[in-house]
Amino acid sequence: TDIVAVIKNDLITFPATLTYDTLRFADFEDFPETAEPVWILGTEYSALTDKDEIFADVTSRLWFTYRRNFSPIGGTGPTSDNGWGCMLRCGQMIFAQALICRHLGREWRWVNRKQQRDEYYNILNAFLDKKDSYYSIHQIAQMGVGEGKSIGQWYGPNTVAQVLKKLTFFDNWSMLAVHVAMDNTVIIDDIRGLCSRSQAPCAGAAAAAEAFPNMDFQRPFNGYPSGANSSDDMLPWKPLVLLIPLRLGLSEINEAYIKTLKHCFMLPQSLGVIGGKPNSAHYFIGYIGEELIYLDPHTTQPVVEPLEDFLIQDESFHCQHPPCRMRISDLDPSIAVGFFCSTEEDFNDWCNRMRKISQDKDALLMFELMEHQTSRFPDVHCLTPDFTDSERLERFFDSEDEDFEILSF
Repeated sequence: TDIVAVIKNDLITFPATLTYDTLRFADFEDFPETAEPVWILGTEYSALTDKDEIFADVTSRLWFTYRRNFSPIGGTGPTSDNGWGCMLRCGQMIFAQALICRHLGREWRWVNRKQQRDEYYNILNAFLDKKDSYYSIHQIAQMGVGEGKSIGQWYGPNTVAQVLKKLTFFDNWSMLAVHVAMDNTVIIDDIRGLCSRSQAPCAGAAAAAEAFPNMDFQRPFNGYPSGANSSDDMLPWKPLVLLIPLRLGLSEINEAYIKTLKHCFMLPQSLGVIGGKPNSAHYFIGYIGEELIYLDPHTTQPVVEPLEDFLIQDESFHCQHPPCRMRISDLDPSIAVGFFCSTEEDFNDWCNRMRKISQDKDALLMFELMEHQTSRFPDVHCLTPDFTDSERLERFFDSEDEDFEILSF
C-alpha cells in the first residue's frame, strides 16, 4: 500500500517523468556503504559522507531518454525513438555534458523548480526533439543517413561520434573543435591544428550547405535564442571535445583495460563513456569499486515543447532517482571515451596525465598518444563536408556497430 501511495503521489507531482518504464526505478539500490571512493566525471566523493553531493552531481547531468509524439523525423518518419534511439540519446548526453562544461562549468548544479541561467536553457533547447534544434534526435538521425544508417537503425559509438562532430559545423554559439580519434590513436599535432584559431576553417558555408541540405543555414543560431552569440570568438584556442571510439576486447572487455578505464573517469577533463551491452546503450559517468555508474536512456517519456522565451519544463531531463550501476566486467568492449579541454593548457594537462597513466605497469593503455601523424593513414583531423578518404577510414573502423545491431524487438 505504501508503495502504491508513493507511486500515485509521484504521478500527480511529475506527470511527465513517470511512465510504465520508470516504475522499475523503485527497485534501484542506494550507494553501498563502502570506503571505496566514488568518481563522477573527474570529481571524487565518499560513499559514506557525500551522498547528497553525489546525487546533486548526478541529477545535474542532462538525462536524455526515449521520447514519443515528436514531429515525424524527415517529415514522414518515426514519431518516437523507442527501441532504436538509445545510443543516439547517449551521444546527446555526452555532448550535452561538453556544452555544460563549455558554458556553465563542471561545478554547475541543477536545482529542481529553480530558474536556471540563460545558458542552461540555450543548451537544453539545442537537444529538444524538433527538426530545427542543433543536436535533436531529428538532426542526428538524418545526418546518420550519410554514415550509411537509415532512420530508425541502431548506431554504434563511432557512428554517433562522427555524426555529432558534423553537427557542430552549424553551432555558432558553442564554437567547439571536435576531434574523433581513429585507430585507437590520438595525434597531438592534429588536435593543435584543429583547435588553433589561426588555422583556416575546414570548409566554407557554401560547401557545408551543399553537403548537408537538411540543415537550415538561414538560422545562424539554430536551436538557440537569437541572442545566444558566442562571446569567445577571439580566443586563441577553440574548446576541444575529444571522442575516442575503442574496442577493448572481442566478445567481452579485456580485464587488462579496466584500470585505465577507471583512470579516465578520474581525469578532470572527463566527459564519461558511451557504450553498454549489445542492444542496450548507456552513458557511463563514473565508477565505485568494480561497478560503473550510468544514466539509462531506456525510459519512454512524452515530448517536451519549449515555453515562452525558450524556457523549458525541465524536470524530465534530470534523473531524480539513484543512478544505475553495473559490473565493469559486463561492459561491451565497443565504447567511446570523451574528454573536454577548454584551453590549450587544459589539453596539455590532459596529455601529461595520460602519459603518467601510461607509466603504470598494471594498466594497459586503451589508446596511443602520438605527437605526429604517421604515414599509415590519411590525415582525418579536418573533416570536410567533402569527406572522401576520411569517410572511407571512418567506415573501416565502424565495425563495432554490427555488435550492437538489434536482431528483434
